[in-house]
Amino acid sequence: MPFVSRVTLRVRYAETDQMGVVYHANYFIWFEIGRVELLRELGFSYKQMEEEDCHLPVVEAGCRYRAPALYDQSLVVETRIVLLRSSLVKFAYRLTRLDHPGANHLLAEAETTHLLVNRAMKKRRLPARYEEALREAVTETPRTLTRSDRAAVAS
Repeated sequence: MPFVSRVTLRVRYAETDQMGVVYHANYFIWFEIGRVELLRELGFSYKQMEEEDCHLPVVEAGCRYRAPALYDQSLVVETRIVLLRSSLVKFAYRLTRLDHPGANHLLAEAETTHLLVNRAMKKRRLPARYEEALREAVTETPRTLTRSDRAAVAS
């Protein structure tokens, strides 16, 4: 069964514009929260990875905004891994508004692609212990890489 991490958060005033609507770039901060918590739920932290010279910079990001998030709303960030290669990880996100228990309204769907690199920004492989944990959480069988995935892996 695919592993999905869920994080609940509340929209803060500082994340909104004058009309109380969340600024679009803040969604990616929430997606990062989801990604960090997913790793933690798998048994390790991103900080641990960095201490072992494993860094996951974003090489591609996209988001489809479906409805606005507003000040003081409770939101749920669902995060899952949809692609895993030795030096590439793609995460998918769903952001929903928590209207009441069991009823969520879809606000956004997104994906971020990350290349595994060392401090010198040179591509490297995932250490076995991280790869095993991430592989267990992948939601799909490996698929054909997209053009942007291939470009990221090649660089």
